[in-house]
Order: sequence, then C-alpha cells, then structure tokens
Amino acid sequence: MERRRENREPFFRAGAGAGPGPVAKTSAEIVQEARQSLRTLCTRRPFTPRDEHRQLFGEGSSRPRDGRPPSAFSLHARNFEAPDSRPGSGNRLSPLDHKPRLLAAALDGGPLEEAVTLPKPPAEQTDGRKGLGGTRARLLRAGSTSRLPPVSPHTEVRRPDVCDSPPRRSVSFTERLGAAPSPPAHADKARDTQQIQPPQPHPPRPSTDRGKISLPGTSDSQPGGVSCGTRSDKEVGDGDGSGSDVTEESFWNSVVSPVLQEFEAVATGGSPSEEVVRRLCDECSGLHGALRERGMLGRRLRKRATLLRSLFRLIDLGSDQLSLLLAKLILALKVSGKNLLNICKLIFKISRCASNDALFHNNSIIDSLLDVLRSEDVSVCGEALLYCVATVKFLSGNSALRRLLLEKDCIAILSQLTNTLTHTPPGQDSPSSTHTTAGHILVQLTATLRNMADLSESRPSFISSGVLAELTTVLEHHCTDPDVCTNVARIFSKLSSYNECCLVLAEIPQCSRIFIDLLGKHSRKQDLVVRLLFALGNLAARSPEARERIYEERGAVESLLRLFRAYQEPPLASQGSSPTEREEVLVKLIRVLANISIHPTAGTALAASTECVELLLNVLERGSVEQSEELMVNAAAAINNLSFYQGESSVVRKRHTHISNLMLKLLLSSSMAAVLEATRVFGNLSQIPAVRLFIMDHKVHQFVVTLLDSKSSDVCFSACGVLINLSAEPHNRHTLRQEGVIPKLGECLRDFGPCDWQLAGLVCQTLWNCTEDSMENETEELLHTLSVYLDEEEALALSADGAMRELHQACWELEFRPVAQRLQRRILGQATLSEPIREPA
Repeated sequence: MERRRENREPFFRAGAGAGPGPVAKTSAEIVQEARQSLRTLCTRRPFTPRDEHRQLFGEGSSRPRDGRPPSAFSLHARNFEAPDSRPGSGNRLSPLDHKPRLLAAALDGGPLEEAVTLPKPPAEQTDGRKGLGGTRARLLRAGSTSRLPPVSPHTEVRRPDVCDSPPRRSVSFTERLGAAPSPPAHADKARDTQQIQPPQPHPPRPSTDRGKISLPGTSDSQPGGVSCGTRSDKEVGDGDGSGSDVTEESFWNSVVSPVLQEFEAVATGGSPSEEVVRRLCDECSGLHGALRERGMLGRRLRKRATLLRSLFRLIDLGSDQLSLLLAKLILALKVSGKNLLNICKLIFKISRCASNDALFHNNSIIDSLLDVLRSEDVSVCGEALLYCVATVKFLSGNSALRRLLLEKDCIAILSQLTNTLTHTPPGQDSPSSTHTTAGHILVQLTATLRNMADLSESRPSFISSGVLAELTTVLEHHCTDPDVCTNVARIFSKLSSYNECCLVLAEIPQCSRIFIDLLGKHSRKQDLVVRLLFALGNLAARSPEARERIYEERGAVESLLRLFRAYQEPPLASQGSSPTEREEVLVKLIRVLANISIHPTAGTALAASTECVELLLNVLERGSVEQSEELMVNAAAAINNLSFYQGESSVVRKRHTHISNLMLKLLLSSSMAAVLEATRVFGNLSQIPAVRLFIMDHKVHQFVVTLLDSKSSDVCFSACGVLINLSAEPHNRHTLRQEGVIPKLGECLRDFGPCDWQLAGLVCQTLWNCTEDSMENETEELLHTLSVYLDEEEALALSADGAMRELHQACWELEFRPVAQRLQRRILGQATLSEPIREPA
C-alpha cells in the first residue's frame, strides 16, 4: 500500500520511520495519532493468583527454609523482659578506682554513721526467690493486697481462683476517672483503713529526670508506692500544658493501680470468658486514654516497668482482641530491644488469620505499626521491622484495609524505609549475601507495595512519593535476589499499564538498563522475565524516548534476540518451563520488538536483521491461530511494523513472497484480529509489484473487498490501504469494479465519514483510482454524500462536540476536503485528471 508514512504506522504515528517533518504536530496529525493508538500492539498483564497463605515467604521463595526467619512461633509472657531497660552494650565495665565511703570510714576508725546508709531489704522473706524481679512479682501476686498502694473502697480485687465467679458491682474506668479522690482525701482514707501514713506530695516543681525508669523493687517495695531512693515524686501535667498540680504518684494510686489490680486478679490459665475479655479490653483502652491525656506515654512514667509487667502477663490469656489493645499500649510506652521484637511478632501472629482483619480495622493499631516503620532504626531493630512490615503486607491484602493504609500515607512511609534500606551497610551479614535482614525486609515491603498498586487511587501516591525511583535502585542493589526482583517487577507491571505512571518510570534514566541486565541474569525465571518484558513493552509503547533508550542500550537488542531464541527452542527436561509459559514470554518479547521498531533507527536496524526476521517467521510457520492466537497476531503485527522500512537492506522486502504466503494463512483464519494484521501487512507490501500480482493471482482482492462491509473503521481503513495500491494499476481496476468495489466504498464513506475524516479521505483516494478509466452509472448517491460532507457547517455538525471538534475540523480540512473536491469535480465532469492518485512511498 502506497501511503504516507504517517498513515502507515501500525502502532504509534510519532517517529514511525518517516523522514524529517515539522517539529510541531498539526491538529490533523494529532487526530491521526489518536486514531493510530487504537492499533497499538497490546497484551494482557501477567496474572498471578494471590497467595492465600499468610506467611513471610511464599512457597516459591528462593530462600532456604532453614535460613530464613520463621512465620510460626509460640509467644508467651515469659518471653518479655519486664524492666525493659536500655539494651546492654555487651561490654563488661572495669572496676572503679576509688574505695566505697562505707568501707573507707570503717577502716579509718571513724563512726559508721558517716558512711552512706544502704537501703534495707524488706522484712518479709522472698520465698526463696532471688533478685529484684522476684520481689516485684511477689508484690503483684493476687491476694497480696496489703503490699499494694491504697485503693478506693469500692474497687474490688478478686482472687485468681474466683475470677470468673459472679462479681459484685465493679466501677468502670470512666467512673473511676471521674470520681478519683484528690491526693489529700485519698491519704486520709488510707490512714483510716490501713493505718499507713503516705508522704505528703511535694510542692510542684519542674522535673529534670522525667525520662528515667524506676527499677523493680525501688518504688513498689514500700507501702503506698513510696520510693526508697533520693528522687522525689515527679509532677506530671495533663498533657496539654495546663499546669495541673496532680502528681504522678497520686495519679498512679488513684487511676493506674486499681486497673493493675484488676489485671492481676485475672487468672491467665485457660480461656477467659467473653465478659472477662470485654471488661479487660475496656480497662486497657481506658488506661491508654488516661495515660495519653496526662502525657505519661513513652518513657515518662516512673513505674513504667511495673505497668509493662502487668500488661505482658495478660498476653497469656490468648485473646487476639485484648492482645491488640495491649500491643498498642505497649508500643505507645516505647518499648525497645527484645520487647519491641516480641510485640511485633505478637501482632504479626494475630494478623496471619484473615478473620482478624476486622480487629485491625476497628483499632488504631495500624497507626502504631506505621509509627514503628517511620521511627525505628533498621540497624538496631531490623528483625522487629521485618515482622512489622510483614503484618502490613498481610493487612494490605484486604481491600478495606488497603484503602485505610493509603489514607494513612503508607506508601510514603514505605518509600522512606526503602531509601533507608538501600543505603544501609550490610552490617553483620556478608556483603555478598542476598539473604540479609535488609533483603528479608525488602521482600515484605515490596510485596506490600505490590498489593497497594492494585488500588487505582494509589497511583498519585506512587508518583508523588518517589517510590518508583527507589524501587529501581532496589533492583540495582538486589539484582541477585529473585524474590525482591519479582515483587518489584510485579509492581512495575501493574503501574506501567497506566499512562501517568509509565511516563514517570520512563523518565528514570537507568530503568531500561536495569531491566535488560535482569533479563540476562534471570533469563530462566519465567515469572520475572515475563513481567519485565511486559513493563518494557509498556515503556516502548508510550514513550518515544524510552524506545530510543532501549535500542541504544549496549547489548539490548542482542539480549532480546537471545532470549527470543532460548524460549522458542524446546526446553530441556531440567528447565521445567511449560509450553504455555514459553508462549507467554514470546508474546511479551515480540511486543517489545514491535514497539521499539517504531523508532526509525531501531526499525530500520531490526528490518535489516536476518535473525530477528527469521525468528518472527518461525513463529508464524510453526504456530496456528486456533491454538496460539495472541502469539500469531503479535508476530504478524511485528512483521507489519518492520515491513514499513523497505530500504535495500530490508530482509522483509527480500522475503516478501514467503511473508505473503504466511499472511494468506492468517487472512483465511477465523480470528478477526489475525485478519486485520494480515491486511495491514498486505497494505505495506502491496507497494511491491510482485506482491500486487500475488494478491490478484490468489484472489486476495476478493477477500479485501468483502472487508469493506465490516462495521469496524480499522478494518475498512486497512482494506482501503490495499485497494488504493491495487487500483493504481490500470489492469486491476476493471477486476475490482467487477467485485462491486465502488458501491461498497460509497457506503463506507457514508457510514464512517463524520466520525473519521482520515478514513473518508482514504476512501476518496481509492474511488479516484478506481474511476480513472471510466465513471460508474450509479454515482448519484455518491455525489449526494460528497455534497453533504463538503459543506463544512453541516459536516462538522455531525462530528464530535467539545474539545475534539477543533481536531475534527483540522482533519476535515487537511485530509478530506482536498481529495473530495477533486473527486466531486470529476463526477460532475468539471475536471479530468489523467493520472491516478498515488501516495508517495
């Protein structure tokens, strides 16, 4: 088919091998380009069923089972460290060089009283338990109420063995907060009931050691919570800077201590009743709110260790609902080290059950998880972050929670964590090892982003957060980790299907190079290869710069052809790839070649490549439309693109006879997509006289004329492309007219003219060639159609409204009106031209 290069482009008009043209596109070119986009070679995105088993690493993970963190484990209160002190450095301290004052005074013969008085141990025996932990555990044992701080008379403390018996009326946490007595009144009541004289609170003064934690046995071993150290009670405000004179000690005695007694009164053995769990959940939520209101979260509370021990104890009750509330409060108390790891494991364990997703939706624990990801140091608590990210991964598999995570800016937080991981030294792990802690975290993180990419409303966040550039860096740094690479490839596979994300990805300079390198490193990992090729094909389809960058990348074309050859050959038994998997790779790979061939330099080089053309012809020779429709259609579409470049070096032009026979097989198939691609190839190759002779000898022209009856404008456009070249030769015009081509062209003009002026112009050119020797008698209807469409006001009134109207008008003026006026004059006998219209090659 002889037509302008802009019109022959099968996928994208821009840069389709045409010669130098204007820099700025005309309105008509934009319309044509929009039309041509309907013919873009597209394919389905690779589909992977969602893994229903919630675990750290899937069944297909490359990580050995004995060398990766576990997904299943047991967790109990004894696994936690109650003091939660700062983690030790692991270095033994050297002895001090000075003598203790006590011994020095005694040795010098001075009075013993001059030495510092040591704290006295409690008079009561410790039941053989050693250390401070045993003392504190004894004080918190149910029934040891004489050792607890004074409580309100209406607060009931029950023994563990009767915790599930019908209770007397208990006061709710809200009532307790509202009716908590003032410190002096509370002290008086304590004197009346227990004959214990608590110290009067000190006058309010600023505290300089708010962040310190009282050690076990120092504040709780004295009645009423009196500290045996030299530090006095610290004033604690309400958290709003109001300067309230309520002290920490009075708040502990009136609010926190009664709740801890409720906790201690519950037996941890067996399964608690629903009513007990509900009551404990209410108490835990109320305690969390009270601590937050008074600014006592974090490490501010002096008796934080006592509180943590009571919270850890309740984990053994085994209630997921209660455990989440406990975890939220424990995280708010800023635990670290082993406790942080165990809390993250606890939440991870709960999230493994999909039925618990509702608990996360109704609980702000997600905020706590994201805060851990935002603030914790990877080099210090990497394993805790691993389980934290894995929990978010599980939750992102739920569509409702996925939207909740998006609202909480999860993508930006994960982007920042990705940046940290890719710029963190490997630490204790071997630098050459891919299975480092950072690598394990990245597997969970990229799987989470993969789930988030399913949300259409997440695309702006992916663009604004800069995570696409971070993920390309991940691919570069972890190119030997198949798990990470596959997850990132799945993200790019999803997002590159959308224009805005694809263009952002195309602007990353190293993106194409990284993709090509990974295709070489993991050529036999089919699930990774097919997704990289799909994303690469999307880049080449949407970005002229990406086409050029892919082609100019060193070894890119050679790598693609090597991959083509490897997946076309029958695999070895040890490789284990099925024919369906090989075919899926070939479909995506051929699409990449077809789309980069739109670039003039790349297209000319590929058309001159014997290896490339032969590989495509082998696909057409061996396959069948009935069994491999998409593969056959894509191979024909690639040949169509390459047939555009018909220079002296073109292998396609040299093999035109063989290609024509293969296209004839497609033309006779039952697939309309295959018929369309074969017609397009004939439209390009029919510029060659031998191909035009082939078409007439094999009656292909009859089939092409029949295609004019199609209701598809694309099919009619391709058919006209063949007919305009055939009708350029005088000896073919009579044959075409006998097939009724003129009435069919008139109907095509009438039906498609107002919505496609480019097609209308091509129909008029074909009519001009077909009526060169003589005019048909039945031209009245055709003349009427031309008269209507040449009236600008009436013609454009039938076209699209709005923004497209201006483009339709430009296309009508440039593509349709010139040739339609000439055809009208010929029909009216006002002018006669001796030569047929032939588009420049």
